[in-house]
Amino acid sequence: MQVSNERLIGITIDNNLAASISSEFQHDRDVAIRDLIEANNFALSGGPKGPYNLHLASQDQRLVFQISNMANEPLHIFALGLGPFRRVVKDYFQICDSYNMAVKASNPQAIEAIDMARRAIHNEGSEILQTRFNGKVEMDFDTARRLFTLVCALTARAS
Repeated sequence: MQVSNERLIGITIDNNLAASISSEFQHDRDVAIRDLIEANNFALSGGPKGPYNLHLASQDQRLVFQISNMANEPLHIFALGLGPFRRVVKDYFQICDSYNMAVKASNPQAIEAIDMARRAIHNEGSEILQTRFNGKVEMDFDTARRLFTLVCALTARAS
């Protein structure tokens, strides 16, 4: 199987952003990064070819994506406003909490129903992400799902 060069090969998180992540979500962040690196299709729209490194930072309520080549030479920087994600991220965390409680106390049908709702909300967030990246980055839906998981883990704060 041939691996495309139009992909992310490394992801780093700015120290200030990493420090702001609650401890309960650090594991989620690490898993999201591992899953994203393991399988993704990611290309700058009309830009230099990959593979790419991605550095994530936070600035003025925005998630800043700094894309570079293998030699860490900057290729493109853009900021993703988090406003359009607030509701779906909040809904996603609420349904994840419901799912975790259901696993402990509910029957399989209730767990399955909650999991279907969780996946639907996750898909909605992934679609918003793809829309926000339109014209900047081309990615498949599975990559958008993995990237949305990372966005959730990075924007999660201790309650």
